[in-house]
Amino acid sequence: MKYILKPITMIAAAIAIISCGGPKESGSQTPADALLDRLTDLVDEGKIMFGHQDDLMYGHSWKLADDATEYVQSDVFATCGQYPAIYGMDLGGIEMDWPANLDKNRFDHMRASAVAHHERGGITTFSWHPRNPLTGGDAWDVSSDQVVASILPGGEKHDYFMTWLAKAADFLGSIKTADGQTVPVIWRPWHEHTGSWFWWGQKLCTTEQYKALWQMTYDYMVNERGLDNLVWSYSPGAGELTSVEVYGERYPGDEIIDMVGFDCYFYSTREDYLAKMTNALDITKAFADEHGKLMAITETGYEGVKDAKWWTEVLYQAMKDYPVSYVLVWRNACDAHMQHHFYAPFPEHESAEDFKAFAALDQMMFL
Repeated sequence: MKYILKPITMIAAAIAIISCGGPKESGSQTPADALLDRLTDLVDEGKIMFGHQDDLMYGHSWKLADDATEYVQSDVFATCGQYPAIYGMDLGGIEMDWPANLDKNRFDHMRASAVAHHERGGITTFSWHPRNPLTGGDAWDVSSDQVVASILPGGEKHDYFMTWLAKAADFLGSIKTADGQTVPVIWRPWHEHTGSWFWWGQKLCTTEQYKALWQMTYDYMVNERGLDNLVWSYSPGAGELTSVEVYGERYPGDEIIDMVGFDCYFYSTREDYLAKMTNALDITKAFADEHGKLMAITETGYEGVKDAKWWTEVLYQAMKDYPVSYVLVWRNACDAHMQHHFYAPFPEHESAEDFKAFAALDQMMFL
């Protein structure tokens, strides 16, 4: 069931759902419904969950061992003594039968760590950077504007791409606890489509083709495969958002989408970032209110966090007055040549003390 919950009336709506024998009725609630209930309750409580991409896979100076069986190391935990509530990962490479994804995370570890994070009380979100099914390039190969057209029904690569969707569905449906319970996750494909740096982006397909890509993905995973553990998330890039109309131009519909968000990174100054965030938050909130959806900051961060007070004086200030369900910062690369590429602190970083203060705020939720 797709929740249509106005933020102002979420509690009343939840009560109405119960009284109507909806998804909260005993025995009828899916894992996705249960996760939506939890997200809604936390928003009602004024909580913002903090998230970090690949948090349990590697950090600024470490990487999970191939033979690991526990998922306890974390730069976030090492800094503030708590785990992020949201754990982000990416399925890029699953379509190629690679043993590890595009960031060298083994899929068996990704599956097991998602279960471990769930059992710790956390929530996992998956994005997907699939390779280009028409050209053979990566997700950033925008050499052709016929890729989406080629994988839709009737296209030359449709049957081929459906095998890719099958592999993604196989993985998402395989995330189960030891007693066989399917773990609910936030599923965020086809993101940042308002830009044109991915083969599904704004200038690479028409509005109708982009919506059809979402519909095909949803129909296969939910209607054909029966996956009931996916909370579906829509997330344009913030840089192109000029109005609510632009935000919703390629929105695939309320029956598909459960929550809405945006991706927004820090590139120049505090003032510039705060202005971009305020604009994106205002637009996203207006759209979320209109469509009765939860909202999130699905990706953000400042590469290298070159501001000792960035957490409390910039990120928190940007979002504290909005009903944000979660905020996720990007990964802490461990490769020797990418020591500058990190978005969460580690104990010796100059922003570590400010991050501890950020984590201690009543509004912020960690584990």
